[in-house]
Amino acid sequence: MIKPFTMDIPQSTLDDLHARLAAARLPAALPGDDWDTGVPVSWLSSLVDYWHTSYDWRAAEKEFNSYSQFTTEIDGQQIYFLHIRSAEPDALPLLLTHGWPGSVAEFLDVIGPLTDPVAHGGSAADAFHVVIPSLPGFGFSGPTTDAGWTFERIGRAWAELMNRLGYTRYGVQGGDLGGSVSPEVGRAAPSAVVGVHTNGGPNLPPLELPEDELRSLTPLEQDRMARIARFMKEEFGYIAIQSTRPQTLAYGLTDSPVGQLAWIMDKFRAWTYPAETLPEEIISKDRILTNVMLYWLTGTAGSAAYIGYAQPKSWTRPNSGVPTAALISAHDVAIRRYCEHSNNITRWTDLEAQGGHFLALEAPDLLLTDVREFFSPLR
Repeated sequence: MIKPFTMDIPQSTLDDLHARLAAARLPAALPGDDWDTGVPVSWLSSLVDYWHTSYDWRAAEKEFNSYSQFTTEIDGQQIYFLHIRSAEPDALPLLLTHGWPGSVAEFLDVIGPLTDPVAHGGSAADAFHVVIPSLPGFGFSGPTTDAGWTFERIGRAWAELMNRLGYTRYGVQGGDLGGSVSPEVGRAAPSAVVGVHTNGGPNLPPLELPEDELRSLTPLEQDRMARIARFMKEEFGYIAIQSTRPQTLAYGLTDSPVGQLAWIMDKFRAWTYPAETLPEEIISKDRILTNVMLYWLTGTAGSAAYIGYAQPKSWTRPNSGVPTAALISAHDVAIRRYCEHSNNITRWTDLEAQGGHFLALEAPDLLLTDVREFFSPLR
C-alpha cells in the first residue's frame, strides 16, 4: 500500500531544537582552530547562530510539501519517497538515490529541470518522471527496523518500489551510496532498467595497487590513487566508527544538534570542490541546514550510519549488462578499468576541474547535462 505523506513537524519539536541551540556548549578551540583537526569552533559557532536565529524549517517544509510525497512498506521497512510526474507524455521515469551524509534534499534543485525541462530552457524530449526515495534508515525512511540492508537488498527494494508505481521501464541515477545502490537496481531488474547513471562512479578502485600497476595508470588516475591514500590516512576515521560502532556514535548525534551539524559539515567541507572554499560559499546555508534537519528531526543519525555496518566486508557483483554511465567530478576518485568488470560502462566523463562529491547540490547543470545526454538514446 502506498500512502500520501505530508511533512508536519510539531512545533514542540522545533522549540526543543531552538532551546538546545541556545544552550549549546561548544568545546574550546584546539591550537590553530583550523580544519586540520576537524570543524573549527570559530566557523561552526557562526553556523549554529544562523541555524538558531535565521534558518526557517517551515519554509523548507513548505517546499517539500509542494511535491507529492508518499510512504510504503517494502520488505518490512517503511520507505519515504517523493514522486513527481512530468506533464510530458513521453517522459522517462527516473529513480534518484542520495548518499551519506546527504538526503533527498540533495535533489530539490533538479526536480524542476528534470520534470519540466521546457520551463528551464531545455527540450520536452528530455523530460523525466522523478522518484526520489530516502534510503532505509535515513530521514522518514528510518529508523532501520531490520538488519541486513545491503546495497543489493536496497536495489531489490527500489525495483519493487518502481513496480508498485507501475513503471516497467525506467532509468536510475545516484551518487555516493546512491552510486552503489543504482547498479544493484539494474541487477535486480535488468529488463526494466534502461540505464544506470552514477556521479562518482559505480564502485571505487582498490585502496592500494602494486607499483607496476600504479605506473600503468594515467597521470589523472595516479592522482586519484594518491588522493585515496591521503583519505585513508587523514579521513577514514568516520567510516571506522560508523561501520563498527554506529550505536555508540548515535547517542551524541541524536542528543546534540551541534554534534550532528559538526559531524555532517566535516564532510561537506572536505567533499565539496574546491575543498579550501567554505561549504556555504558553494551550497546555500539553508539547503545545508535542511539536509541536517532531516537527520535531526527524525533522530536517524545511528540508523543512517548503520548502512555502513550492514555492508559485507568484500563482495564481487555480476555484470547486469545494463548500459552504465559514470560522471566523475574533480573531487571523486573512480577509475574506469576497475569499474568495467562488474558494470557495462558505455559513457565515462571525467570533470578534471569541476564539481565536488555533492554534484546535484554543487553543480546541478553539469549533472543535468550528463543525465540528459546519457539517457537520450536509451528512451
